[in-house]
Formats: sequence, structure tokens, C-alpha cells
Amino acid sequence: MNTTDIIRCAIVGPTGYTGMRLIEILLRHPQAKITYLASHREELPDIREEFPALYGRINAETARCKKLDVQAMADAADVVFLCLPHRAAFEYAPKLLDAGLRVIDLSADYRLKDAAQYAEIYETAHGDPGNLAKAVYGIPELFRRELRGATLVANPGCYPTAAALAIAPLITRGLAQTDRIYISANSGVTGAGRKASAKLHFPELNQSYSAYGEIGGHRHQPEIAQTLTRIAGGKLVEPLFVPHLLPVDCGILETIYLEPTDNKVTEEELFAAFEDAYRGEPFVRVVQHLPNIKHVVGTNFCDISVRLTSQGDRRTIVVFACEDNIGKGASGQAVQNMNAVFGIKETAGLL
Repeated sequence: MNTTDIIRCAIVGPTGYTGMRLIEILLRHPQAKITYLASHREELPDIREEFPALYGRINAETARCKKLDVQAMADAADVVFLCLPHRAAFEYAPKLLDAGLRVIDLSADYRLKDAAQYAEIYETAHGDPGNLAKAVYGIPELFRRELRGATLVANPGCYPTAAALAIAPLITRGLAQTDRIYISANSGVTGAGRKASAKLHFPELNQSYSAYGEIGGHRHQPEIAQTLTRIAGGKLVEPLFVPHLLPVDCGILETIYLEPTDNKVTEEELFAAFEDAYRGEPFVRVVQHLPNIKHVVGTNFCDISVRLTSQGDRRTIVVFACEDNIGKGASGQAVQNMNAVFGIKETAGLL
């Protein structure tokens, strides 16, 4: 497209946290315009009543959600962001694609390439295996070439994004072993979505910190493994992933432990690997200090730092990666992917 063309955007499921952040980003995007908000609710909401911070920032006509009408969306938009629960996106994506729309899916429905693995993890058969094979996994820093002109983008999970960016340069440069990778990950509560539950009730969450999910069996673990295996040229990489819930709104901090390939690896080499890998990448910041979620919340940045420690003869690489779980971990990355798909400046709307 031309650098002056406007991208018309539709959002399906705009009343969640990812939908809210998408709206905020697209409202300041110089080449994007929100033209259609689609909701499944019987009583169609006004998005300004859902998120009062949007009053005065979005016009009344656009703010009133409409029914999910594929043809109406095809007439009004060029791209659709699906902010739907897992197991729901593949019900709508085929119709939207057939109508000529580009689709960026923020759920997990098109992330895992193995339909059988998807069925095992999400406890339902994949409803769109044909498009699953065509979906492009959207981390621009790693897979940018495939994004240009893509019709269906699988927006990665928040944890897998930070993990992939933190580990990829060490694998591609042969600095870390791939058979013993341990990921301790911590996320703000918006990562659990907007739906109320007992464990997210304020008295349960406040002043609390705990691991959650099935240890070694969290649904993001196979997504991380798939990406790292791809980066390793097909050599199987199976990290151990343990998530924790932080009593904060937004932010992810991952601490990742790896073993160097030999005793000659230095900390300077590790920093050089990250700096070489992400030189010119506007949203990955390689920093000397230890990353802090306060420095990335509300942005599309991922901050990465690394240390090499020694205990006797044992040496350990420790990588720290920090991002906003609904920024670079969801809606920010979705807009970055949209920019890459349409061939415009990736920073548009994000800086």
C-alpha cells in the first residue's frame, strides 16, 4: 500500500483488555482508522461506557458496537483484529478471510502448527486446519519476511514473545545449550483477561504472589518450544516453563536460565549477541541494568539484559526479559504485525 493510505480496522471482541489497548493504539495511529467494533453481546455496548477513558477520544458512531456481520465488516474494513477467547477465533476467521479481509488473531487458535497438539491442549478439535497451515506467526523481529502481505497472522502469546526474544540470539549464535532451558515467568493480572474469577478477586490477589497452572504443562510451554525448535533449525528444544501471577495490572518479567555451550563463552559475547541481533529493532532494548516492568508498561518495548554467573565449575547464563503483557505481549505487537503486513513503518502508532 502507499505510505499515505489509511488502513481501515475492525475489532471483534473490543470489550476486553486487549481490545481496549488496541483501540487506544489505533486512535493515535497516523495511518489507521477504526471503522467497526463488533460484539457478541445481546445488548450491544457503547465502548465509551465500557472504558470511560475513551470519552472524547472516539466518536459516538464508532463507539457503538455492532453485530458481527462479515459482509458489513468486509465493506467497512481492510483488516480485522480478533480479540476472542481461545476456541472461538477459528469459527470466524475462515469467513472473514473468504470475504477478502486480512485477519490478525490475538487468541491461541492459530499459534500451534500441530492440530493434534492444539486439540490436546485446548480440549477441542481445531476447526480450521487449512488456514492453520497458512497462518504466519507474528514476531516481526524474528519472522518479519513472512509477514509482508500475509492474510492471517497468529499473534503470539505474551510469555512466548518475551521468551523467544530472550533466547533466540543465544541459539542462533551457538552460545547456549538447548537441552536445559528453565523459564521463570511473572505476569500482571490483565494477562488472565477481564472475566471475573475467585482467584482474581482483590482480597485474593492483593499482597499475593504465587506460581499457577500445571507446572511443566502450561499451554504456553508448547508454543515456546515450537518457536525455539524453529529457530534451532528443527532441532527439538523443550524448555521448562513456570508462570507466576504478580499483584499488578500489567507487565511481564521473565528470568531464564541456560547453560553455555563451552567454558570459553564470556558475558561480553552474550551482550554482543543480543546487540547484533536487535540492532535497528525499535522495540527491543538491550540494556545493561536489570529490567523493570515499570520501564515497559504502556509501551511496545521488550527490555533484555544478560548475566553470566559461576558457582564452582558450573556456569549459568541468566537472561532477563521485560515487556507489557498487553503491549508487546498482545495488542502492541498486533499493531506492529499489521504495520508489517501492509508494509508501512512498524513504529506507526507505537512510538
